[in-house]
This record gives sequence, structure tokens and C-alpha cells, in this order.
Amino acid sequence: MQDIAVVIGASGGIGSAIREALQRSGGYERVIGFSRSTDPALDLLNEDSIRACAEHVAALSGELRLVFDATGALTLDGARPEKSWRDLSPDLLARSFAVNAIGPALLLKHFLPLLPKEGRCVFATLSARVGSISDNRLGGWYAYRASKAALNQLVRTAAVELARKRPEAVCVALHPGTVRTRLTEGFAKSGLEVQEPDVAAERLLTVLDGLAPEQSGGFFDHLGKPVPW
Repeated sequence: MQDIAVVIGASGGIGSAIREALQRSGGYERVIGFSRSTDPALDLLNEDSIRACAEHVAALSGELRLVFDATGALTLDGARPEKSWRDLSPDLLARSFAVNAIGPALLLKHFLPLLPKEGRCVFATLSARVGSISDNRLGGWYAYRASKAALNQLVRTAAVELARKRPEAVCVALHPGTVRTRLTEGFAKSGLEVQEPDVAAERLLTVLDGLAPEQSGGFFDHLGKPVPW
């Protein structure tokens, strides 16, 4: 039976690099990418589209061994991250949570049941170090920070439930570091390592390969180091 990998957000900078790296590796007989431009299309803001993509995978012959969620947004409709509480907007907060937390939560809802009950399988989603509450020393970026912190809690909670029926499964949040994509344009600080997408993809997949089931529910950076909650 063939092993299947699914990449969500496969048209983005990291997502496309992850998909290409998986195809090169030969570790999966089938690598499927979903985005708003694929057929079927997947729109994080539309649960019906998420359900349709999950049903598409469920109908395939094979076992779903990897789901990699490479979605996320720092800026929305041109609005830059908030520098102060004076910049807080209910619309921006709602949109950020919709993309960075609610959308991935619906991916958990529809794709986790497709993971096999026996053998190793992985669900990974891109979070961000700025979503760490204990590591927040600079402030600002309210909507992005809060939505990624919410995502981390969703992953942790889903991992607890997942382990009850799939004890060999791994469900984690990943911090990719600073990657040269549209998301980071204008935000990379001097002195930070800026990775090309193909480098980030290889690092993230290496981290996933090294994680054990007892590390499920964790938050790890692109070098495999735990990120504090």
C-alpha cells in the first residue's frame, strides 16, 4: 500500500519547497499539494473546501502518513503588524485568527481522522516563535502573536486526543525561522539568518524525521530545538 503525503499551502514559498523536497526524497509514493489554485481547491476560510480535499485524500488508495500545513499570514489586506495597543482592530484580529488558528484547527478536524491507526504518521503545522508567550520580550504584533499562540494550544490539545487512538502519531507545531518568502518581506532584521525556502524545507523535514511519538504536542524550531510555550 502506498504512503501518501499532503502539503497544504503548496503554492506558497515554504509549502512549494516542502512539496518539492518530499518528491525528491522518494519517501512517499504520492505527494499531494493543496492550495486555493489546485483542483480540488483548499481555502482555509471555507470549511467545505477543506472537507472536500480531505474526502479526496480519503478516496485514494494508500495510507496518509504526513500532513504538512504550510499556511499562515503575517500581513492581511496590506495592514502591517501592530506596534501598540492603539493599533488594535477587531477586524484585523478576527482575520488573523481565521487564517492562523481557525483554518488550521479545521485541518486538524478533517485530516487527523485520516491518519492510520497503526504505524508512524505525522501532522505538522507552521507556527512562529513570536507565538511563544514566555519568549515575548518585545511586545507588538498583537494579532499575529495571539493567533499563533492559539494555534500552539490547538496543536497541543489535538495531540492529546490523537495519542489515544494513534499512539505512534506525531502532531507538532514548527517554527521555520526566517525564510525568504512574501510573508517576511520587509520584516527580516539585520543579523538574522534568512534561509532560502529549499533550505528551510530540508531542515523542517529533517526535524520531523527525528521526532518520536512522546514528543507529540511539542513546539520545535527548524533545528529541532524545543521552543518555549
